[in-house]
Amino acid sequence: MTGKIAAVGFYEGLPLSDPNSFQDVEVSRPQPLSNDLLVAVKGVSVNPVDTKLRQTAPKTKQPQILGFDAVGEVIATGANVHDVQIGDRVYYAGTTKRAGSNQELQLVDRRICALAPKTLTDAQAAAMPLTTITAYELLFEKFGLIAKKDANEGKNILIINSGGGVGSVMSQLAHWAGLTVYGTSSPHNFEWLRYNKVDFPIDYHGDLKKNLAAGGAKKFDYIAVLYAITPYFDAISTLIAPLGHVGTIVAIKEDLPLVAWKNLSVSFDWEYMFTKTDFHTDIASQGKILAHVAQLVDEGEIQTTLTQTITGGINATNLKKATALVEAGHMVGKVVVTGPFL
Repeated sequence: MTGKIAAVGFYEGLPLSDPNSFQDVEVSRPQPLSNDLLVAVKGVSVNPVDTKLRQTAPKTKQPQILGFDAVGEVIATGANVHDVQIGDRVYYAGTTKRAGSNQELQLVDRRICALAPKTLTDAQAAAMPLTTITAYELLFEKFGLIAKKDANEGKNILIINSGGGVGSVMSQLAHWAGLTVYGTSSPHNFEWLRYNKVDFPIDYHGDLKKNLAAGGAKKFDYIAVLYAITPYFDAISTLIAPLGHVGTIVAIKEDLPLVAWKNLSVSFDWEYMFTKTDFHTDIASQGKILAHVAQLVDEGEIQTTLTQTITGGINATNLKKATALVEAGHMVGKVVVTGPFL
């Protein structure tokens, strides 16, 4: 079947104040390759990576379609897909190498998808994939924690910026896996942190070490920095335990003096969830992660991190509203846009 479908895109990276920063466009209907699903998109979430890629995008003649979180209905499958049926509801984070979820119909590799949690609405499910994969990979692949309930008791973790999208699901996964969870945010977000299983909410203002000491913590086995790590480097150097693990997800421009951790034998990890699809490495693990978390959600172990829903349709106006919330830099949890493409 050929024809045109509705999408939201842009032709160059522009500030949100520019009326052309997002545009309602039409693109050719995509056709599934052998390992693909063709998904009718029902809900999308906006992440910081969307804003970064848009802001730095070069000028092009064809519309650029972003979007790295989605839930939708499978309407066609490739010849090699046998375990997903037409009509199934799936969720996924996509890849930077193909057109994203801000379009009516999207092609996505079966290996990076999973059936969406049965107990979540479209909006609740669309909030989860990218941040869930990011948190899961850092905890259980990079840090080497055991991905089983209560399997890591006796260990602790500090999550810096635990109120954001990644932090809100990471704290739940860490708690489920048995860690004692410390998380930083502004005090007015402490209720949200506790809702997401942070045992000890910590004010990120002022002296972090002093605030942590007031909460009874001196050293940490694991520290996840979900913010630029440079301002925290000196504090982390005194907070990380010998043989500990530090990881971050935010790119920085400065060099990190990691030699300061040499005698502690501290391990350092970058986490970027698109590494696997960018470099065609262990791609199927991401679908397995989403399937595992869908099971945990349906069992009541993990809950959605959705905090705001923009209804009324997926279009340039509503995506601009959602993006403005993310670009402001104060998002707690996730924002999702739902409804038909208009």
